[in-house]
Amino acid sequence: MESPVVSVQAQPRDAVSWIALARRLEADGYDALLAADHPGTAASPFVALAAAAAVTERIGVGSYVSQAGVREPLLLASDVATLDLVSDGRARLALGAGHTPVEWDMVGRNRPDVAGRVRRFQAVAEACRALLAGETVTVEGPETQVHQARLTAPRPVQHRVPFTFGGGNTALLRWAGAHADVVGLSGLGRTLPDGHTHEARWDGADIDRQVDLIEQGAADRAEAPAREALVQLVEVTDDAEGAAHEIARRVGCEASAVLASPYVWIGTVEEIRGTLAAHERRWGITRYVVREAHLDAVDQVRAHLSPAVR
Repeated sequence: MESPVVSVQAQPRDAVSWIALARRLEADGYDALLAADHPGTAASPFVALAAAAAVTERIGVGSYVSQAGVREPLLLASDVATLDLVSDGRARLALGAGHTPVEWDMVGRNRPDVAGRVRRFQAVAEACRALLAGETVTVEGPETQVHQARLTAPRPVQHRVPFTFGGGNTALLRWAGAHADVVGLSGLGRTLPDGHTHEARWDGADIDRQVDLIEQGAADRAEAPAREALVQLVEVTDDAEGAAHEIARRVGCEASAVLASPYVWIGTVEEIRGTLAAHERRWGITRYVVREAHLDAVDQVRAHLSPAVR
């Protein structure tokens, strides 16, 4: 097994710690610094990441993920292109359909049903990618409207900005299999009544189904998109079984699902490494996004990877 690609999702708390984090990730060989995109409850990812790009030279930068329901294609494409410019070609585009109802409410939009959110996502994603590619875009539909839009300045430095789809909808997983560079699996199920949190969907059979949908969508491509998992918890411990039972109790699933899940790294360093290898064999997961809160534990795992494969 080669070492997985690991990125970090974080939010700025202040200028000093944010800049220090960016420099730490660059020095330690992480792939990217990513920021959530939740208008009203999180920092603007593109402003924060532009600051991080100014003190780094290698790591990728991008939102994880932007919400197609509240982002307009031209404005999103302009943000991504500007980030690509100031980072000298390190920006990523990442987009999801939008599972947080309150965000739709705050921007004055009615949150559509699932089919409507799927249509909105596809319209925004396709328009945004076309704009970043230098095309002139017109979209006339109930989901979004764009009239002869063109991104003349700034233009991205990259010839093609990498695109990640984040989500678990059946139709969009097939679509992502055909169009995305990376598919990010989050393990998030139904949105709970608070409008922000979600049921945990960590069962291996669910992931089997999602990966099968990606492969179906990629049937006409030379290579299916890379698979990535959003890691919700990392715990280095000698008692993986006991920790798994406690986590299972909190999230409402079986301990066996916790131990086998790509959304949790739990156990000794060697146990975690073995689990990551199993994820690659079963689901083709070779990329992970971890949260800043677990960075010290992730560093422990990465420190024990062979230098030849890091």
